[in-house]
Amino acid sequence: MDSRKTTLDTPFDSRQLRNALGRFPTGVTVITTRGPGGKLEGMTANSFSALSLDPPLVLWSISRKALSLPSFIESGHFCINVLPAAHIDISHKFATPRENKYEDVMFESGLGGSPVLSDALATFECKTETTLDAGDHLLFIGRAQRISFRDGEPLVFSAGQYCTAIPLRKGHAASDLKDIWEGLG
Repeated sequence: MDSRKTTLDTPFDSRQLRNALGRFPTGVTVITTRGPGGKLEGMTANSFSALSLDPPLVLWSISRKALSLPSFIESGHFCINVLPAAHIDISHKFATPRENKYEDVMFESGLGGSPVLSDALATFECKTETTLDAGDHLLFIGRAQRISFRDGEPLVFSAGQYCTAIPLRKGHAASDLKDIWEGLG
């Protein structure tokens, strides 16, 4: 088993940090908004996370270099669309710079005009609660105002590759989660 160690308090290769972060599998989302003047914006992101159940808060981050950053800031709303495994093409489309990322993508207008992608596994239509400076990124915290979800196989990203989640034969997280949530009260 080959393991690489890097001390981050000295100059380091950011690729090594990305490689280490890539060992944590994440879901794949497309985060959308309608900017001033009605321009539709969207980007693929795996920086999405739950933050609070009460109030219902979620978070995600965007690079300060992203061309769509001003639209996300000025809009005040965004939608997080959790992609199913079948939507690798949509993930790629929104991860790649292009003039019209919405060409041939089915969606409806959600809260604040943010596009809600058809066939998403889950959607979180949010009002921006706050933003925080976070190094070379800006962290968005949003209050979920409307959600939807359905069953299906999620698209997963791990170690630079798309993959899917395969349930293990042993272990049942549902009972663990029930015990955890009940213990919080």
